[in-house]
Amino acid sequence: MAHQLTRTSDGMIAGVCGGLARYFDLDVSLVRIATLILFLAGTLSLWIYIILWLIVPKK
Repeated sequence: MAHQLTRTSDGMIAGVCGGLARYFDLDVSLVRIATLILFLAGTLSLWIYIILWLIVPKK
């Protein structure tokens, strides 16, 4: 069965990091830390996060 990217319902904000961690089979803490570092670095990660929040369905 193919994986499907969905947001998790136990997410801290929107469940995007939890959904990405589940999709790529990673630890959710690593995904959250990487996202925070990218936010602080000033990259486009905030906009990508918001777009994923809007288009990725909730589980």
